[in-house]
Amino acid sequence: MEYKDYYTILGVDKNATQDQIKSAYRKLAMKYHPDKTKGDKSAEEKFKEINEANEVISDPEKRKKYDQLGENWKYYQQSGGNSNDFDWSQYASAGQGNPFGGQGRSSYTYSGDPNDMFGGGGGFSDFFESIFGGAGRSSGGSYRSGNRQSSFKGQDMEAVMDITLEDAYKGGEKMFTIDGETIKLKIKPGIKDGHILKLPNKGGKGAGGGKAGDLLLKISIAKNPIYERRGNDLYSDLNTDLYTAVLGGKQEFKSMKGTVKVDISKGSQNGKLLKLPGLGMPVYENPSTFGNLYLKLNVKLPENLSEAETRLFTELKELRELKK
Repeated sequence: MEYKDYYTILGVDKNATQDQIKSAYRKLAMKYHPDKTKGDKSAEEKFKEINEANEVISDPEKRKKYDQLGENWKYYQQSGGNSNDFDWSQYASAGQGNPFGGQGRSSYTYSGDPNDMFGGGGGFSDFFESIFGGAGRSSGGSYRSGNRQSSFKGQDMEAVMDITLEDAYKGGEKMFTIDGETIKLKIKPGIKDGHILKLPNKGGKGAGGGKAGDLLLKISIAKNPIYERRGNDLYSDLNTDLYTAVLGGKQEFKSMKGTVKVDISKGSQNGKLLKLPGLGMPVYENPSTFGNLYLKLNVKLPENLSEAETRLFTELKELRELKK
């Protein structure tokens, strides 16, 4: 029996991180998936091979045992040993024992259709079967190892839920239907665009008695015509007239908490940013705490001046010039 180099199969370095392994596996799985290769036997075998490799080195405990085997195999090979004479028994499971994790029933997670992994006949390789104690394929699409049967978790599913900024501010319950099942979802105040909510066991069905996958629900907050959100803060424009900007006064603004009267100081310039503490979005982790509301002052100049108004503005101009 020949040693299988799972790192080479996935095209990663032996010191690759779990994220690098996950990324490499996904790319290869998409490339060689039976739905894309349409009956290509060599691609089908490759698909099985990369799933087998991922099954081991994506799991820290299995990877540790596999690395121990690999180091000993490499040393044995470099010493001129024959693969047929290598003592595999010290690494293979025997009876209830298993160097790759635990006793009795065990469960391995595979994010996909378990039938894809075994499609076209045959399960994992002899190398894998030897290490795991005689693996084979069960009739239900689950994975058998000796007298143990392992179940496969169903495929995780992704979906998008569209909500308004007001929904994100207030929180509350949302109803949606998937595969004929109506689900009530509670949204906490302050949720952000792109936030992913995980709904356990609402994804694809499992195999061999395995649990269903999870539903990963991505929150998409629609663009608001009044507010721009930056973290927990809100930004908007406050329109005011020239006279209030020059003389000072109060201007009403409808915030998320209700209508407030904003103080505009005398001589406020166009574009001035006014800060209203606590009138922003609630903090997701602590809904009783709020961000700030920032209002950009937008001074509107008077139009269609009468002769009297024009004369008064002229006098004001002349007074300003005398002060220079």
